[in-house]
Amino acid sequence: MQPKPRRHRADINYPIKSGCRQCLVGTASVADVVQHLLRAAPKGRPMDAAALRTFGLSIKTANQLVDGGWMVRLSRGAYLMTGDAATRDGVISFLGRRIHGLHVGGQTALAWYGVRHYIAYRERVVLWGTRRYVIPGWVSDTMLYSYQTTRLFDADMDYMFQLKPMPNSDPSVLVSTPERALLELVSEIGKGLTYEHAANLTEGLRNMRLDVLKLLLSHCRQIKTIDLVRRLSQGTGYAWASELPELARHLIAMRRSISSDS
Repeated sequence: MQPKPRRHRADINYPIKSGCRQCLVGTASVADVVQHLLRAAPKGRPMDAAALRTFGLSIKTANQLVDGGWMVRLSRGAYLMTGDAATRDGVISFLGRRIHGLHVGGQTALAWYGVRHYIAYRERVVLWGTRRYVIPGWVSDTMLYSYQTTRLFDADMDYMFQLKPMPNSDPSVLVSTPERALLELVSEIGKGLTYEHAANLTEGLRNMRLDVLKLLLSHCRQIKTIDLVRRLSQGTGYAWASELPELARHLIAMRRSISSDS
C-alpha cells in the first residue's frame, strides 16, 4: 500500500530527490498530480509524451514522478502509474500512437470476430503496420505478438480502408474487417500458416460482403494471394464465392501484364 504524500505546494525549482515521495511538480503537489492521473488516465494503457501532454504533464514531470515512486518507466517515453499493469488493448493503443496504420489483422482479427479453428492456450496477436518499428521488450511481457509491414495492397487504396474498432471496445484499437483479414490471413500461407488451417477458417466466413471483398482483391498486389482466395472460397460453397473465379482470373492477368510491362 502506497503512503499518501503530504499536500503542500512550493516553487517549480523545488529540488527533486530520488526516492522522495513528496517532491513537487510546478506549483501543484504530488498528491494533486497523482490524483488527477488516477482519475483521468486510462487503466492499463502506457502513456507516451503525447498522452502525458493531454493531462498537462511533461516528460520531466513524469520522470519526477518516477523518482518519487508514483510512476514506472517501462522504456524511454513509456510510463505507467505504479500498481497499474499494461493490458493487451492498452499496449496496442500505445503502439498505435507510434505506428501509422497499426492494426490487429489476419488470424487474430478473425478470431476476435468468432472465427477460429481452435482456441490457443495463449493468444498470439497478429499486428500489421506501415513501417518498421522496434517494439519495446516489455510488450512481450503483456502479450505474444507478431508484427509485419507487408505491402499487401497498392497505393491507390487508402491504407486505413476496412480498419475499425470492435463493437463496445477500445476505439483506439483498430481491427481488420473479416474481408480484409481474409486476405491478410491468406498472404501468410507458406510462412507459418498451412493451407489446411486457412481452409478451415475460411469455412467459418459465411457472411462475407462480396462488394468489399472484390474491392480489396482489386487492390491486392500479390497474385498468389488473389489465387489462393479464389481456391479457398470455392471450397466453401457459399454464395459470396460464386463471382470470385472470374474476377480472380481477370485480376491475375492484369497484374501479370503490369509486371511484364515494367
